[in-house]
Amino acid sequence: MKNNLVHLFFILAVGFISSCSGGKKSLDWFVFSPDNDFSKPSLINMEKWLDAPAGKYGFVQMNGENLAFENGVPVKFWGVNICSNKPFVDNDKADKFVDMLAFMGVNGVRFHKFTWQATHPGHSTIPDSLKFLKMDYFQYKLKKRGIYYGWSHIYGHRVKPKDSSRLIAYEEIADLSYPWHHLNGSTSSLVNFATDLQDLNIELTVNMLNRVNPYTGLRYADDPALSFVEFQNEDDIFWAAIERSLEQAPTYKKMLSKQFSLWLKEKYGTDERLKIAWGKKLPQDESISKMNIYPTPNHGQFSSEYKTSINPNNDVPQDALDKMRFLYETQLKFYKRFEKAIRNTGYKGVIVGSNWQAGSGISHLYNLHTDYAVGMIDRHNYFGGGAGEHVLDTGKVKNKAIVSNPGSGLLSAGMQQVADRPFAFSEWMSLIPNQYTAEASPIIATYGMGLQGWDASYSFAMDGSEYTPTIQSKHGVYNVTSPLQMGLYPALSPMIYRGDISEAPVIAERNVHMPSLTEGKLGFIEQVEQGYDNKFFSSSIPSELLAFGKIPIVFTDEFKSTEPFPIKQLEMGQKKSITSSTNELKWDYSEKGYISINTQGTKGIIGFTNNKTFHLGGWKLRTENEFAVIYLTSLDQSKGIDTCRQILITAVGRARNTGMEYNEDGTYLKKKGTAPIEMEPLKFELFSGRYSAATLKPLDHMGRLTEKEIPVENGRLKIDGEYHKTMYYLLEY
Repeated sequence: MKNNLVHLFFILAVGFISSCSGGKKSLDWFVFSPDNDFSKPSLINMEKWLDAPAGKYGFVQMNGENLAFENGVPVKFWGVNICSNKPFVDNDKADKFVDMLAFMGVNGVRFHKFTWQATHPGHSTIPDSLKFLKMDYFQYKLKKRGIYYGWSHIYGHRVKPKDSSRLIAYEEIADLSYPWHHLNGSTSSLVNFATDLQDLNIELTVNMLNRVNPYTGLRYADDPALSFVEFQNEDDIFWAAIERSLEQAPTYKKMLSKQFSLWLKEKYGTDERLKIAWGKKLPQDESISKMNIYPTPNHGQFSSEYKTSINPNNDVPQDALDKMRFLYETQLKFYKRFEKAIRNTGYKGVIVGSNWQAGSGISHLYNLHTDYAVGMIDRHNYFGGGAGEHVLDTGKVKNKAIVSNPGSGLLSAGMQQVADRPFAFSEWMSLIPNQYTAEASPIIATYGMGLQGWDASYSFAMDGSEYTPTIQSKHGVYNVTSPLQMGLYPALSPMIYRGDISEAPVIAERNVHMPSLTEGKLGFIEQVEQGYDNKFFSSSIPSELLAFGKIPIVFTDEFKSTEPFPIKQLEMGQKKSITSSTNELKWDYSEKGYISINTQGTKGIIGFTNNKTFHLGGWKLRTENEFAVIYLTSLDQSKGIDTCRQILITAVGRARNTGMEYNEDGTYLKKKGTAPIEMEPLKFELFSGRYSAATLKPLDHMGRLTEKEIPVENGRLKIDGEYHKTMYYLLEY
């Protein structure tokens, strides 16, 4: 008894101290306690929004800037990544994965980097039959429930001993004695120019497509539930890491230099003409005659030369223009070769080249065009995080919010959208210990999938088939199965599938004429800054416009200048507020920032909402919390909030591990804390224009009815999350 009293006193003391310290949790936060049984009935089970079985309308294909099935029915994918060995779980675990995905209304899975240890012990191009049999079952169950899947299977193809006779320098790639083990047995980077390595990537992919799934009886090349095939993850010929790979693989460096020298010989003919064109930029010991001119495949150098050329008195040096053009043509040959091999299997679905960056300006656009030439545009971005991107560590926190700056953070990936191609965002996450991660999935769903018309989203990553006990997953800060992420999907999935957010018109175009890039002519300024996985865009067409309308890149038939768009025209004086061109969304960044959503099927707020009153059509909303994400979602597939019978209210703020501690201004993580997760309760008032009889009931953390009921008087709903200790409420008429 004494020990219990001491423990209680300790808890109260810690709570008091926390409540008196800025940025720390107070006693009224509640424990997140789902039972993780996604097979039981629930009011927030979104499986009815999935159109099963996957593939019933034929293959997913590109239809201009959209994705559509063969019969013309359009489709958007709201999905997740499942990585590494997770695709090869036992059947019972696969069933649980599928239960959770269907429950959340997820209709797409990106299986990622799963071939590292899933091929024959000797041959890297032959799938391991026992492992792939488990994946066959997983994909069969996804298909049956209406969930499409795609393959991002190669993240650096790992060579095996019996590949050695096929490769020019197997020992260099497989060498683990090299400092830092940079290649680690992988064809990464080198594959973009070396045809012997390309053969391995292509052969593995073709073998997978020709595999028959015993559960469906179909070759994967014939199964329309396979929504896309990706050539390679996060790799391109411009990426600076290739130079470290070439240090380890001198034979391949010699190969690349010979390829470039032959290219220069075709263009210039002789060393004398080359010297006239390049001047002092040609190293003394390099020449066409020696076949040893190195193309310096480093996006950092190309970006630096591009930034210098922005000054009117400077041009991009000719050597850089030649190098970039050669690298572009070389990568394009690889991609077209890969595309042909996949199409020869009979596969009719979508193809993705890759999804990585290539610096700023010309090199960036060359790389983007190689992806454009073979299929859908796909990109990655991350936001926030603390000290170390891959491990939750104590240290300084990037405790910022995307809502504070329109078009920033994750949403800025849309700067790479191309006018006549679908756009996918296949890896993204707002990283803890940033405290505002709950904003991420609503912003991507609302502005990305909605206003910008993106076609696919796959958040990163789903580590298991239940909510994680802490806000981080086993692999660190990348965590979809958090209440701040997947806990919001029951509100977001219907909004996306019903098409609540209207797609914006194109308000500005960034014109790119590929032949003019050989002369260094772009017609607008665009720069990309990158810190590890985080990317930041600045352009003549500012990213803030993503809050207003669409601003795609257009690959043109002739050179066209890009006219700058004066962002100030969209702001309301000094209020700094951008209303979307569709008038359904408002992004106010006059202070810390918030977003309001007002459509027929969904109404809501995202961001710093303290004591503000939001007018959302016939509804008014006011919250006491500083930061909140609140969504009102019609649960009817054909009726809006003003006429439907049931409305799901989702209310999420911040969440932390038990004992997680920040300093006073929230910029330093002092303690990680442990399980369970504790959630900040939201207190808010909702005023409805619907005065007919209604009941308001709190739901438990799995969306099931509780015995409680909240009084509704004259359309006024007062919700106290501290008392009800939940994020979900059902308003029923």
